[in-house]
Amino acid sequence: MLLLIVLLGRVHAAEVQVAVAANFSAAMQKIAQAFEQDSGHQVRLAFGSTGKFYAQIRNGAPFQLLLAADDTTPERLVAEGLGLAESRFSYATGRLVLWSKQPGLVDAQGAVLRKAGAFERIALADPKVAPYGAAAIQALGKLGLLEALTPKFVQGESIAQTYQFIATENAALGFVALSQVQVDGRIAQGSAWIVPAHLHEPIRQDALLLKAGLGNPAAAALLQYLRGDKARAIIRAHGYEL
Repeated sequence: MLLLIVLLGRVHAAEVQVAVAANFSAAMQKIAQAFEQDSGHQVRLAFGSTGKFYAQIRNGAPFQLLLAADDTTPERLVAEGLGLAESRFSYATGRLVLWSKQPGLVDAQGAVLRKAGAFERIALADPKVAPYGAAAIQALGKLGLLEALTPKFVQGESIAQTYQFIATENAALGFVALSQVQVDGRIAQGSAWIVPAHLHEPIRQDALLLKAGLGNPAAAALLQYLRGDKARAIIRAHGYEL
């Protein structure tokens, strides 16, 4: 089936505009490169917060595929007639991590969160528009730390901006996606605590064919490619579950 799609794609090369959740940037860049080589289609990627993409799509942005950071936004777009219900599927499940650029600051149990004076600021993505930010709020709530730590919050517009706050040490630590700090199954730098999955709702990330993508062979082929072994291997390598 995939071979047929690839062969057809080379005969009828097309271009697809894809809105991609910021946490999935690195993985999607690699997937897009492999897809272009295998199919002959062209991929145009835009990265940002799922909440902002939702607003842009509702206002007529010409995206043809959405790779969301949650499963509720695609569900809402389907209900509003802006996406194809039968195209929707979970392409990855994200993992939340408490990360610091400083080695040794964050231990394997996240105990630093309870240490008074250990840090002045903690970064997280805006929970109103970014699912990883919402997951961070849920986790802190279950740990009984939300009220105490709220005055220290520094909020990024997206998970990408949140990562930058921590990477530039404008915040000593913060909540980001595991995919942003893991390379080949290991934390690339600094220190981290992978937040136990039971502390927040699953971060199921859904793909959706949008109304603007109907009839676009590149959009259909990329959706199918995301289900294939090559894409799934890239997704796993970047710290996601399937």
